[in-house]
Amino acid sequence: MMKMTYLVGVDEAGRGPLAGPVAVGVVVMPFTLKKALTKHAVKDSKKLSAKERDKWYRFLHRERRLGKINFSTALVSHKIIDERGIVFAVRVGIKKCLSRLNLKPDSCQILLDGSLKAPVKFKNQKTIIRGDETEPIIALASIAAKVRRDRYMIRLAKEYPHYNFEVHKGYGTALHYRQIKKHGLCTIHRLSFLTKGVK
Repeated sequence: MMKMTYLVGVDEAGRGPLAGPVAVGVVVMPFTLKKALTKHAVKDSKKLSAKERDKWYRFLHRERRLGKINFSTALVSHKIIDERGIVFAVRVGIKKCLSRLNLKPDSCQILLDGSLKAPVKFKNQKTIIRGDETEPIIALASIAAKVRRDRYMIRLAKEYPHYNFEVHKGYGTALHYRQIKKHGLCTIHRLSFLTKGVK
């Protein structure tokens, strides 16, 4: 049996918004660097400001250039969410990221946040409730997913200026609902997430 040499963290961002894709982040590093990562005191993306998340995102890119860490992010569209559901969409994102990182199932231990699961061929996987708060590598994955999605929604705000996506990133805020009521739905709204009254 191949020795497990890599630790992998998996998380998603954008499960609940009314518009836009869901994002998945996967971070991988050698087990030998686990203690070093703990010293950095990385936090769950939800507990960080946008500026702090950007700092950690730059950290990920820097460590990747140094060959210490690798990571991948994937965006799965609102169309897939509407057609197959959010759980399916997140699984598609996880599969894409793991495939891009070319990970051998027997060589890694995968830690996933919440109720997430990796493909069954990855036997050494563990789902951890609030894992983004207790496992630094999951926290980094959550940051990677959040930053990737936020930046994408900010770009979409230029295409759909009536909805203020740069402010709420597609979440169901009072502002977002007001803009929907005023302008109707646009092509990136998740129809399955909206009530019949809003439609």
